[in-house]
Amino acid sequence: MAEAEVGDDVYGEDPTVARLQEVVAARLGFEAALWVPTGVMANEIAIRILTRPGQEVLAEERSHVVQFELAGMAALSGVMPRLVRTEDGHITADDVRAARRPASYMRSDLGLVVLENTHNFAGGTVADAGLMRGAIAAAHDAGVPVHVDGARLWNASVALGAPLASLVAGADSAMVTLSKGLCAPAGSVLVSSRARIEEARRVRKQLGGGMRQVGILAAAGLVGVETMIDRLAEDHVHAALLAGALSGCAGVRVRPARTNIVVAELAERSAPDLVADLAGRGVLISVMDARTIRLVTHRDADGEACARAAAVLLDVLRAR
Repeated sequence: MAEAEVGDDVYGEDPTVARLQEVVAARLGFEAALWVPTGVMANEIAIRILTRPGQEVLAEERSHVVQFELAGMAALSGVMPRLVRTEDGHITADDVRAARRPASYMRSDLGLVVLENTHNFAGGTVADAGLMRGAIAAAHDAGVPVHVDGARLWNASVALGAPLASLVAGADSAMVTLSKGLCAPAGSVLVSSRARIEEARRVRKQLGGGMRQVGILAAAGLVGVETMIDRLAEDHVHAALLAGALSGCAGVRVRPARTNIVVAELAERSAPDLVADLAGRGVLISVMDARTIRLVTHRDADGEACARAAAVLLDVLRAR
């Protein structure tokens, strides 16, 4: 980062940002890309450029754009979600076809489908290329564009042993995040057609995301893309260890871990209370809601640390 060659990215003059954008666009199979500070901004820009006010956005009920973006699609783009409840977090072609309704001037029309891969709240579940391709094709058959929230698409690619581009093929836009498993301190990248990315650049500026010598952050993103993807498999192994430990506890419902996220539902314990108890013993996890916890593995939590966390979890859960 200290050695990054920089320029004014608002004017498109930062060479390190330009290189990162070219690398990510090529890996995902799109014409162009745009660096943005956060994944939320990437998603909200995509919704803005792919919809018009008064439309609906088909999204899974627990998806990030619905649960964790502060109603951004309504506040910023004048659209509202139409929710789909799924078992594993992934919208299928049948879900898209079921959402189609006869045109009527009395109802809003479907303007966009958002697919999330991996799915955060469902526990890092993965949609394979066939499922993604089917949902995208069904949306296009209905004349509806598709955005892929691929904040952790890198994890999906590693878990499936599939090229990144195969998981977003045919989509109208997609985003990937650099600041999660790839370890960069900040940044996400939105990909789409060249024309849409130019429009996205204007929206980014309007939202306050136009930054100057941001190559210092893009440099970290390049390190992530070039050196951190293969090691994600270690995180998946560690998450499976944690999920296995939790699955043996009475009153805890946990899914098998496919990637680096473990989500568990507590039948008897308060999630905030459990998280506080664990923090007191040096294990930090997240509260998702009153009865749901989330554990995320990453580069700075090695196998020994995850084994210790599993032991502490079991001790605390069995003590009550």
